[in-house]
Amino acid sequence: MTELITLKNNLPARSERRASRLADKIATGGSLRRVATNTNGTFKRIVGGEQIGKAIPHQIDVIIVDMLPDVSREFYAAAYDPEGTPTLPDCWSNDGKTPDAKASNRQASSCASCPMNVDGSGTRGKGKACRFKRRLAVLAEGDPSGEVYQLSIASKSLFGKSSGPTYPFESYCKYLKSNGEAPDTLVTRVAYDLDADTLTLNFREVRFLTAEEENLVDTVYSDPETKRYTQLTVSDTEGAAVKPARAAEVAPKAAVVEEADIEEEPAPIKRPNPKSETAAPKPVEDSKLASLIDDWGDED
Repeated sequence: MTELITLKNNLPARSERRASRLADKIATGGSLRRVATNTNGTFKRIVGGEQIGKAIPHQIDVIIVDMLPDVSREFYAAAYDPEGTPTLPDCWSNDGKTPDAKASNRQASSCASCPMNVDGSGTRGKGKACRFKRRLAVLAEGDPSGEVYQLSIASKSLFGKSSGPTYPFESYCKYLKSNGEAPDTLVTRVAYDLDADTLTLNFREVRFLTAEEENLVDTVYSDPETKRYTQLTVSDTEGAAVKPARAAEVAPKAAVVEEADIEEEPAPIKRPNPKSETAAPKPVEDSKLASLIDDWGDED
């Protein structure tokens, strides 16, 4: 990745500096770095609300550094408008159990008792109006800078059955655990399911981490800032700039793009011990892999 030159590199240091009174008044387009997924089957790096480098087609290789123990939830009372201004969800839960205190239109005191968490509450009486979501703190494979990105995974890519060597994310985690591994011990390939009717991501293992990568993961994980990348916060909401309308102004069931929630998952497949020499995952051969990794550092 091209090394960025920062303001601090270009100015002489000062031993004492006053705290800024304007820092929180500067619009940045969201302070979190994130990997955006697109309906055209590409991934983009977004920093400060702006795209950095070229879009990466079809798949990316990342190292998952951190995630919350449970799947989060989000509820939008208004119908999705791809041309509309991004907004915060009406209600959301980072822990998947209770609505966040900062949600402007909480639907219940707990997710378990929420009427938006009932089959049939979704669009046209299908699925659930409250959707599952995961946010991962990830590193780009091959980037030693330690810059963390947020990768958001919608419910369509979380649950379900494996397809060949690839898995929905929750099944992928269980598959790794059944083989004595975890997402932060290896490089993970995130790829679009080109056979799916809607935007869907699949996950698979590529290789074990090197000693240098393990040290980098430990360092990044220990940084308190990394935890912010695993959850939805009011200040960093993927470009959201306005609050949603109150419940009285919208139809509660005109919620989200139709998408089936699958909560029952198949048992993970037991593999031989992956740490043995014969069972270690082989790097996935891909003639385009090197160029895809290089694209993370190409500037427009």
